[in-house]
This record gives sequence, structure tokens and C-alpha cells, in this order.
Amino acid sequence: MRTAPTILHLDMDAFFASAEQASKPSLRGKAVVVGGLGPRGVVATASYEARVFGVNSAMPMAQARRRAPNAAYLVPRFGLYREVSEQVMGLLRALSPLVEPLSLDEAFVDLEAGGTAWDDASARLAGAKLRADIRAVTGLTGSVGLAASKMLAKIASEQAKPDGLVLIEPGTERAMLGPMSVRTLPGVGPATGDHLRRAGITTVEELAEAGEDELVRLLGKAHGHALFAMALAHDDRPVVAERETKSVSVEDTYDVDIHDRVRVGLEVARLADRCVRRLRGAGLSGRTIVLKVRRYDFSTLTRSETLRGPTDDVGVVREAAARLLEGVDTTGGVRLLGVGVSGLADYTQEDLFAQASAQAQASAQAQASAEPTAEEHPADEPAEGAAAEEEAPAERRWPSGHDVRHAEHGHGWVQGSGLGRVTVRFETPYSEPGRVRTFRTDDPRLEPADPLPLVERRAETADEPPAGSGPGASEAGTQDPDPGSQASSVPASRPKSRSGGGGGAATSRP
Repeated sequence: MRTAPTILHLDMDAFFASAEQASKPSLRGKAVVVGGLGPRGVVATASYEARVFGVNSAMPMAQARRRAPNAAYLVPRFGLYREVSEQVMGLLRALSPLVEPLSLDEAFVDLEAGGTAWDDASARLAGAKLRADIRAVTGLTGSVGLAASKMLAKIASEQAKPDGLVLIEPGTERAMLGPMSVRTLPGVGPATGDHLRRAGITTVEELAEAGEDELVRLLGKAHGHALFAMALAHDDRPVVAERETKSVSVEDTYDVDIHDRVRVGLEVARLADRCVRRLRGAGLSGRTIVLKVRRYDFSTLTRSETLRGPTDDVGVVREAAARLLEGVDTTGGVRLLGVGVSGLADYTQEDLFAQASAQAQASAQAQASAEPTAEEHPADEPAEGAAAEEEAPAERRWPSGHDVRHAEHGHGWVQGSGLGRVTVRFETPYSEPGRVRTFRTDDPRLEPADPLPLVERRAETADEPPAGSGPGASEAGTQDPDPGSQASSVPASRPKSRSGGGGGAATSRP
């Protein structure tokens, strides 16, 4: 393990919920829950205001609503979260070439590899600078942990939450870990924690005192060795800059089980389209198509088909997924469907499939032209359900929390919809809380819109305040309480944050 706290762990504070609060002035300081809003939905992220009521990530949404009935419940906007995440990861890569992202809102950084830190003082300065830069660029807050290993840096960032910085000085690790619960250590979940508790081991100090042989006897060789090393604060894992992507997949859970075979097929085709869009967005292709089906009784089936070469052709992926579906019995109902592509590559072999795909399309078109159209069906013989569904106009959906634009009232977000009506609050990240109006769901003046940046991008020569900002607008980020914030590399012309999110003074604890 290193002799200086040069491993940094960043964890954005309640990331999805904080981004929503920054985007919506009327929700700042209020309980916000982001996740699936259907009967089977789960909480993705809860704001700190919602956590006061006992709402936590991975909790069933129905349980969250019982605990916090007055919270704002929103559908995730992953496009916005990915955009903000890219900004944050860019700041991390400016600190070091060794950045290991764990998710959209979490990453390890090797500060020593970037020449950014070499002792306690320089590491603390780098952490304070990073937090100031994140606030200036995104308007959000992140918690930073600094230590001599990845395990300890992550533990430190948990202690720093929310909106803080904790540095664990080398030589103090054992004393710091000793009184902590065994659940603090990576890999100790509820089951392992329960097993250790029955053996009389509840703290990390007791874990170390038990000895390696006893832990191997209790947990097995691999887990016992690893846990004993962690109890002694030993962790030599390096920061790995790039993690190889093994697969790209998408899946949907349905509020009501799907029994109609035609509907199941349409959903699989739609998922295949989404999967290919994600695949192409990453500049990848793949050889193995995977279909995932979770049935009414929670049994999960996975089927796969390996092609002759990698592809990113949507027709090929669709056809392979459809073939896989033919071998799955869905008569009892389907609650989840997923389509994925693995065996990834950064090139395609389109010539292997183009001819077969073209032939399949030509055959389908010929068959369609030979079949009677809906108008040719006798009056007592209705057209098939699939054709009727295609002819029906697509229903406009207005997910709660998503962005819209009205021809007269401008930019806003959906507060809720139902019974043919949609309620919209018209405000932007840079305005004061806006007014609420209700429209018909088919109002032609109302359209879905892209999210606005959380921090307003102003021209550097602008002399006047930005439109939509007022004296009540929060200006988090214009003051930075962190020591060393003057060393921030963010240019003076960087737009001010108007999110108002999370603004507490940084804490620095030994």
C-alpha cells in the first residue's frame, strides 16, 4: 500500500435527485425521488430530504410513496445524467490519466500518476480544487475521499457525505477501521454480515482479532483471506484506467404482465432497436445476441445466438432476438424483457449479413403485398391485431419530470399526467420557481424537449444578467468555502451555478 493518500474516490451526492433539483427550482430543498413510477418500480436515487423519511435506493417505489407521500416522484432522465457525468469525468481526467469510472456518479483517481498529489497537503488541495470545479461546471456537489488505497478512499468518501472531504492519513487506518461495522468492508453484504454476527463478530477490529484461519473456516478460503486482509487495511488494487465493456444491453420491466404474444414480439423488436442505438453510440459491434425473459412466476430465462461475425445492424439483431423468442414459452405472462449484445468488437462484418438481411426484407415485402389489406378483409373478419395496432396513432406519453416546450409558455417539465390531461410547471434551471398550467395531452402546442444545461452558458462578453435569473435565484458556486479553492483551474469566465443544490461548507476530518 502507498505511503501517501494519493488515491481519490469521488461520489456525487444523490446524483440523479440532485440533478433534478438543480434543473427544477421549485424542487430545491424538497424531497425528490427518482425511479420507476409503476407498481413494480424501484427507487434509483432519493434526495437527502427524502432520506429523512426513510426512502433509500433500491426500495420498492410503493414503499417509498408510503413513507414520503408528499415527495416529488420523477422518471429518470438518463440523457441529462450522462451529459453531467461526462463533464465530471472530464474534470477527473484533467487531474490524472488513471481514472477508473465505476458508474455515472462514481470514480477512482490515481493522483500520483498525474503528478497532482504526493503528500497529505497536496492531496487535500487536489480534492478541494476538484470539488470547487465540479460545483462551478455542473452546479452539483460531490463528496471526496482520499487515502492510500481504493478501499479506504471509498470508505472516506462515505464518511464525507454529503458535500464534504475526508482524508485518511497513512498510519491511522487500523485505528479508524477498528470500531466500524463489518458491513463497512467491500463484499460484506447482509448474508455475510449475519453469518459473522452469529459467530460473535460485528466490528472490523473483531474481524482482525478472529484471525485468518477462523475467517477461512467461517467463509471459505477466498473470501476469508480477502476479508482478513481488508480488516488489516491491506488493499493493493491499482486504479485501472479503462474497463473493458463486455456487453451492451437494455431491458424493461412492465407494470402489468404481458400475455399477448404479438405484443411481446413488438417489445422485443423495440428493445433490439434501443440496444443497437446504444451499441452504435459506443462505436461497438457484437457477435452474440442475448434475449432475457422474466416470466410471471419470476423465473428468468436467457437465450443467446452467436453470429458468424460482429454486427451493429438493427435488422440482424432484431431477427436474431425474434428467433430466440420463438423458443421461449410466454403463455403465462411476461414481466420483464431484455435484449443484449456481447462478444463486442470495434468493427463490423456487414458483408456477412447484408445479403441475408436484404433477402429477408424482400421476402417480407413480397408476402405483405400478397396478403389482403385491412380494407380487403370482409366486414365480419377484422384485421389482425398487429396491423390494427400499427394503424392506430401513437399515444403521446408525458413522463413525470421530463422536459417539454410550449409554443406560448416556453420551457417546462411535466408534473403529472392522466385522464387526457398533462400538468406542466414552466421554469428553467436559471429561473425562479415557475407557474403551473394544465393542457390536453394532445395539445399540438406542447412538445417534448431536450434538457437544459444545469449551469447557464453565457457569452463571455455579456454585460447583463442572464434571462430568467432574478434576485431570488440561488448562486451556489459563486463562493467556495474550501481551503485552496483559489487554486481552481476553472476559468474566471466559467458560468455561475444556479442550481442551489447541496451548498454546505466542505468538511475536512482526519
